[in-house]
Amino acid sequence: MALHRDIFWIGRQWAVTGSGIQAVDQRLKGAFDIDRAAVWDDDLFLSLRGQGWFNGADFEKALTVARTRFPAPPRAAPEPPSSVSPPAADASRTPDVSLQLETQGKLARFLPQWRVRP
Repeated sequence: MALHRDIFWIGRQWAVTGSGIQAVDQRLKGAFDIDRAAVWDDDLFLSLRGQGWFNGADFEKALTVARTRFPAPPRAAPEPPSSVSPPAADASRTPDVSLQLETQGKLARFLPQWRVRP
C-alpha cells in the first residue's frame, strides 16, 4: 500500500504518517503497517522482531516519533466501590394514577385544514 499523504517522519525502513507507522518498502504491501490507535501497544516490537528484514533501531525511532505525535488513548477509570444502596420500593404496588378522561366544561378547538397545492 502506498504511504499516507501526511508524512511526519521517514527513516530507512519505517515512516510515521497520518495513519500510523508504515513500512517504507512497498513490496510488503502494507502487511506490517501499524494503525495510529495501536501505536501504544506494548508487544509491537516483539511481534516484528522475528522478521529477517526488520531493523530494530529504525523501528524504535519511528515508535518514539509516533508516540509523541499521536496521544495515548484515555485509560478507563477504575470503578468506584459499590456502596450499599437502600432497599428498592415495592415493585408490586401500582401507582395511584387517574386514567379517567376529563372532558367536562372543555370545548373542542377545530383548526382549519391545510394542504399543499401543486
